[in-house]
Amino acid sequence: MKRSDVQKKKKKWPWVVGILAVLLLIGGAYLVSVYMSFTSTLKDINSPIEREVSDMRVDEINLDKKQPFSVLMLGVDEREGDAGRSDTIIVMTVNPTDKSTKMVSIPRDTYTEIVGKGTKDKINHAYAFGGIEMSMATIENLLDIPIDYIVQVNMEGFEDLVDAVGGVNVNNTLDFSVAPYQYPVGNLTLDGEEALSYVRMRYDDPGGDFGRQDRQKQVIQGIMKEGASVKSLLNYRSIFNALGANVQTNMTFDEMVDVQKNYRDAVGKVDQLYFEKGTGGKLSDGVWYYNMNEPELAEVQGLLKEHLEMN
Repeated sequence: MKRSDVQKKKKKWPWVVGILAVLLLIGGAYLVSVYMSFTSTLKDINSPIEREVSDMRVDEINLDKKQPFSVLMLGVDEREGDAGRSDTIIVMTVNPTDKSTKMVSIPRDTYTEIVGKGTKDKINHAYAFGGIEMSMATIENLLDIPIDYIVQVNMEGFEDLVDAVGGVNVNNTLDFSVAPYQYPVGNLTLDGEEALSYVRMRYDDPGGDFGRQDRQKQVIQGIMKEGASVKSLLNYRSIFNALGANVQTNMTFDEMVDVQKNYRDAVGKVDQLYFEKGTGGKLSDGVWYYNMNEPELAEVQGLLKEHLEMN
């Protein structure tokens, strides 16, 4: 190699190293910015509850040891002058060993014991009577499993979450319209307003509330998928702002880090469970209720217990 060529290469290396150093600094500054924004958002969304451990557990869950856990997701419509009702009730169990998540929607009109109230009523009234704690206790009693974590979403801000992740993809199985939107059968990409309208429709659905539950789960899975993408990392400010304004959870920052580290593969595979064999009707008070089919309820309870490794 000529002496002049060697000298040219020596002159180039400082520039290459300098460029790499600048890129690393920019990347490091970006990650620090993401971290600071996330910890700030956590202060807004973290909402500790009175109980630390479910009465159905002997010890507190240790996510660092990759133990299966459960999450209750409540979509709450909070009306002015009203405590609100949990019109969306979804329970997920997450098992890192078999790398899967099970998800089941509970019909909001389910007639069941409201734990702490001493009466039976629609399950979505538990939130209005006693907030998150009464909802968790009531759903634990119904499903016979511990509820470890709670995620409460304000349905009025639901569209903000969808927009923050850049929209969601769903597979629509029913041709319907909700002015001004049309939802043909097939794969659809929805923005926030379209998604909110999509999950709220039920009166024109032959499946009633069950059809609505399926659409809710589709959109939630879409948010989870898009939220975990590289694209969302680049748009983190919008996502954190939407989370801070519309979500509350008792999961701490360290627990979120553990879930991201130890359970990522499990969240990517979601198995759907269904309640669809129950019966509906009006009781003496003239109100319509949904009554669980006991064998079906027992089957779902067993699957969730097995997934949580409680058997």
